[in-house]
Amino acid sequence: MEFSKVQTSKRAARVERSAERYMDQLVRSADRIKSRAGLEGRKARYDDVQYEFVGGEGEKIRKRHYDKSLRHLWKAQKEAPFLSFEDCSKAERDLFGMALRNLTEEEQAARKRIAMPEYKALLDREYTRREKQAIVNILSAIGHGEAYAWLVSAELLGEVDSTGARAALTMQVFEEAKHFVVLRELLRAFDVPIPRQSAWEYLFLEGVYKADGLEKFFGMNVAVEGVALSLFGMLSQLPGLEVLRLFHLDESRHTALPSSYFDEFPMTSWEKHNPASRWRRLKMILPALMLVIHLEEDLAEIGVDAFEFGGSVLWKVTFLAQRSGFYMLLPRSVLLPLLNEAFNGYCRLTREGHRRQAFMEVDSTVGRRERAVEAAVFGLA
Repeated sequence: MEFSKVQTSKRAARVERSAERYMDQLVRSADRIKSRAGLEGRKARYDDVQYEFVGGEGEKIRKRHYDKSLRHLWKAQKEAPFLSFEDCSKAERDLFGMALRNLTEEEQAARKRIAMPEYKALLDREYTRREKQAIVNILSAIGHGEAYAWLVSAELLGEVDSTGARAALTMQVFEEAKHFVVLRELLRAFDVPIPRQSAWEYLFLEGVYKADGLEKFFGMNVAVEGVALSLFGMLSQLPGLEVLRLFHLDESRHTALPSSYFDEFPMTSWEKHNPASRWRRLKMILPALMLVIHLEEDLAEIGVDAFEFGGSVLWKVTFLAQRSGFYMLLPRSVLLPLLNEAFNGYCRLTREGHRRQAFMEVDSTVGRRERAVEAAVFGLA
């Protein structure tokens, strides 16, 4: 492409550059003064001199989370072909077709048969209506949580420093959106009512959404995602729910993000330890304890003890909180035994012949792959 040259006098060019420099200094100085005065200055936390967001490059976080998320990016069209999604590119469809051709004729035929009517038939064959309702009640609790995760991660995107951390949060926003729309369609396939949020879900999720600044990291990536990780790790072995293994893998990265971020941008001692923040964090997770009781009957329907599940969740959430520096009003070593006694006390009142159990020592995650993923997250590998 050719461009014609515009002739400009040297004197006019100098005047123009001088005016631009003056305007640049005027605008930026005015914003700096407004910021120092507590008024609205520059809103974007962007460093246009270094061509980075405030906080620097953040290459380590980018590689650990953004790059890894892209490597593990999954498509609903491939993993759950019975749903209505068409999110694979032509190249991906062609590659998938090549892989399918390596299957036996019987395997190929089975794959082609799994459309929505066949998927619903599979669910009817594997589950009673009550069991289907129980699964939907349980998964809808985290399905509503995915809606809030989408909202919260979008807000967190504006709170973190560095280009790498923003790239990581961008992938989380994308993955939360995918989780919400895919899980919603998956639950609709069960053909039973999808319940609205219980009061406990509402209080839990609204509390997370209303948290200030990086405290949203605690509410979402530690508390809500800790519940999600446990649910997906527990349910992904059930017939027809194998796609939840991929949700579980995504959530494992989300729960690890606060620790990665604070390795680069540590919280101050006051942010970690001040009594008001420690109380707010404990208060934020209290409704989740009541959610365990709310889901007790549904969990029992699929053979899961609600308090064993709750103990597993609390072990993970308190571990993630302590690792990230989100200390609560009581230390983990005190809080978990107290909650274990509370669970046992409730069971003694409601279960005939109950014997004391160590609920906090139970791992509700099943499946070799899911256990391996969590072992890496919790440093047990």
